[in-house]
Amino acid sequence: MDPTKSSTSPIADVPAHERHGVSFRDAFWVWVRVAALSFGGPAGQIAVMHRILVEEKRWISETRFLHALNYCTLVPGPEAHKLVVYVGWLLHRTRGGLVAGLLFILPGLLALGVLSWIYASYGNVGIVQALFFGLKAAVLAVVLEAVQRVGRRALKTRTMVGVAALSFIAIFFVGVPFPLIIAAAAVIGLAGNALGWKGIKVGAGHGAGAQDDGPPAAIDAAFAVEVPEHVRPSHTRALRIAAISLTIWLGPLVVLYLTLGGENVYTHIAAFFSKMAVVTFGGAYAILSYVAQQAVEHFHWLAPGEMLAGLGMAETTPGPLISVVQFVGFMAAYRQPGALDPVLAGTLGGITAKWATFAPSFLLIFVGAPYMEALRTNKALSATLSTITAAVVGVILNLAIWFALHTLFAKVDVRHAYGLTLQVPYLASLDPWSLLLATVATFMLFRLKAGMITTLVVCCAAGVAIYLLGWAT
Repeated sequence: MDPTKSSTSPIADVPAHERHGVSFRDAFWVWVRVAALSFGGPAGQIAVMHRILVEEKRWISETRFLHALNYCTLVPGPEAHKLVVYVGWLLHRTRGGLVAGLLFILPGLLALGVLSWIYASYGNVGIVQALFFGLKAAVLAVVLEAVQRVGRRALKTRTMVGVAALSFIAIFFVGVPFPLIIAAAAVIGLAGNALGWKGIKVGAGHGAGAQDDGPPAAIDAAFAVEVPEHVRPSHTRALRIAAISLTIWLGPLVVLYLTLGGENVYTHIAAFFSKMAVVTFGGAYAILSYVAQQAVEHFHWLAPGEMLAGLGMAETTPGPLISVVQFVGFMAAYRQPGALDPVLAGTLGGITAKWATFAPSFLLIFVGAPYMEALRTNKALSATLSTITAAVVGVILNLAIWFALHTLFAKVDVRHAYGLTLQVPYLASLDPWSLLLATVATFMLFRLKAGMITTLVVCCAAGVAIYLLGWAT
């Protein structure tokens, strides 16, 4: 079936949402493939989706793909997961978005469940500790690369560099809440667009400027004939979907609170990650900054080194990087199992954390995407997104330095002076092996251009070798 035919052809007899010619069965197996290849953090996952959906299948055009990505980056939550839900929804309505989104997180759910159990049950075994020792050092280099990668794309003017610098100072030295930083960046973007500031520039690929080569993509050609009903904004439908989605998302939290009380570990997990899902913007690395500080410093569910170990697990398993929340929830409940077996308690804690984190993605897409489709040429939205992305660079730099301090030094003192918060490491507590492995990982990623998985494997193997040779103290 050719979706480019005119409305007078037989295609006019086909429902608008099916005129792209992509069957639900074909889409199902493509989503399975995307999920199986979704390694490498959000950048790698988005690249995989782009290659398959835009270049190989030509289901969606470059401009529409980037427009969807803009929205998924602008709203809170893991952008790669929201993007796959968005495209699934465009193709096959709510059913398509649900299947695409659930398949995307399923492999990681299973893999992280097993790895969390191994870490919790055998983490004190020397060789397991050595494995995660190497993993944590490598993850530091991965986060540093994220700073460089996002910064190169976002900081193209002095204004954007200034936004990033102020963002870093605000969160690292002053402790300004992350949502306030993002809100301030959004205001700067809107004001800059309205006043015509030269420093506020829309990043490459934001909006409808890029052109595609070759025949029209399936979705775009079909929508040129007639925009499907589910893609058109509807307040009535939005309210109905919002009510259903909120019930599915927050219903478990209400049940946990009523049955177990507000101080139970599962209630805390569900409440914290539900809050996180709506206040964290700017992608996985920005979210991790918030999760790490709260889980380690506020709830004391994990030690800083354990957060790095969990991040390494998420980096080496398929699915969104923010799936590390499953590890956090697992360890929190594993250590407070109550009457349950610790492994069972941890498994339930991990599932609860993941549910609270990922359920809002479906709500944001099913409710917001139709309105986003109607704003494909809005310059103010693109300017806001660009400024928020610049602020996120500062937040990721904060995460990188926080990880570096707790990876390389055994002891870090937090001091307060003149309204500022300073994290001062004890130089005598420097771990030379961590420094060496982090340096090797950084060299591999930045100079040798080695893949992330290769770098992580090399550092894990080096950590085990250091342990077996008895070099570590």
